[in-house]
Amino acid sequence: MENQSPTRGSAAVLLAVCLASASMPLAFTGPTIALPAIAAALGGSPVSISWATNAYLLTFGSLLLAAGAMADRYGRKRVFAIATGVFAILSVMLAFAPDMTSFNLIRAAQGVMAAAAMSAGMAVLAQEFQGPGQLRAFSFVGMSFGIGLSVAPIASAYLFELFDWRSIFALVVAFDAAAFLIGIVSMAESRDPDATAVDWPGSVSFTVALATLTTAILEGPGRGWSDPVVVALFGATAALLIAFVVIERRVARPMLDLDLFRYRQFVGVQLLAAAPAYGFVVLLILLPVRLVGIDGMSASEAGQTMLSMSAPLLVLPLLAGSLARWVSPATLCGLGLVVTSVGVSWLGQVPIGAGTAALVPALLVIGVGISFPWGLMDGLAVSVVPKERAGMAAGMFGTVRVAGEGIALALATALLSGLAQSRISPLIAQPTASSSIAERLATGDLGGASALAPEVPAPALLASYGDAFNALTLCLAAVTLVTAVVVFLSLRRPAVDQA
Repeated sequence: MENQSPTRGSAAVLLAVCLASASMPLAFTGPTIALPAIAAALGGSPVSISWATNAYLLTFGSLLLAAGAMADRYGRKRVFAIATGVFAILSVMLAFAPDMTSFNLIRAAQGVMAAAAMSAGMAVLAQEFQGPGQLRAFSFVGMSFGIGLSVAPIASAYLFELFDWRSIFALVVAFDAAAFLIGIVSMAESRDPDATAVDWPGSVSFTVALATLTTAILEGPGRGWSDPVVVALFGATAALLIAFVVIERRVARPMLDLDLFRYRQFVGVQLLAAAPAYGFVVLLILLPVRLVGIDGMSASEAGQTMLSMSAPLLVLPLLAGSLARWVSPATLCGLGLVVTSVGVSWLGQVPIGAGTAALVPALLVIGVGISFPWGLMDGLAVSVVPKERAGMAAGMFGTVRVAGEGIALALATALLSGLAQSRISPLIAQPTASSSIAERLATGDLGGASALAPEVPAPALLASYGDAFNALTLCLAAVTLVTAVVVFLSLRRPAVDQA
């Protein structure tokens, strides 16, 4: 029976999941506004500062599939309640972290809870709503995520300026505490009677592979890409990924059915899932660090500037869904990514210190462009495979999306540091110190970089960073443009590809 008009209880269930969904981007992007202040208060190396975001994305993305299996086996309401409650507690703990290592470990734990809350919450909605009502419910969840993404920079900035960096986690606590309380009261417990044990070997091998890969990428610029530790980490990543494939081929109920990759459109959707990471998500993290640490903006100015990039996500994804009746999703996604690529290239041409007015047009173009694939890709994730595999396809899409963001952020941070190093080396007497200086610049620590290179005038350091940032945006734009072409070619046929 279709639930066309949700009851008050169903609406409360939807509200709980939407609150939890909005809290995830708040927790993800909110701290970036205050990252220079957090680093100054807690100390730590530039690599440890980079882990403040990567730790969250790593565990979130790699555990989505396993979390869904746990929710099916142990109860979706139970897992949702535990996840949202613990997420709120961990957010409080972040405000009292004594050092950067503790901060990053708590962020990793938050990612685990985010994966559990997201997987369980979506499973609860699938049980609560049917037919057209289910599609509307999922669209509200997507809108909530967009609201969280849009509100995070400006809300966190004002909290930071009114109080201090510890206050930015207050909104996350409020959202998750409300989700926990409403969920406890309104949700009915449900399980999958056919659920089997969680594929822990597959989950662990996949998670550790992502961890070693991210560590190798972040350590590469400082240690050197031929350093034995870095080479060993890349080797361990390859071995773990091979082990993951072998495990998934042998277990009765794999975390991921590798046969899904026989579908050309499924592969295209996975590329689409990763596309926003390079043209949008990376900038959500790196740009606030630049605006505050390098351009010298206040946190509120940086938050207002970032709002111009995320605000289109409040409206335009819904427009994309409507346009899909007349224009193919392949065309909308491809064109949206092309527009995003143009915006990212434009952003790189804006000089350091140019101010909000110079940045806003480029950021708006990025936000408008990414809104079109953003509004379509969740639906495409389950429409390009047979219906009986839709659940696993959605889980894989979420995994690629979030884990891909973590890898993209690590790559972009390493590339920005490497590009800055290449420009700083000729300016200093001891080129071996250039990697440390570049890492400081990449994390927005202009003062720390100047202290390491007192012989280099500050304008020269700013110019080095500006050139590096410009080169980085060209690389991000190129990746986004190539992805646009591949996605269009992969998704252009509406029928499921059985080959």
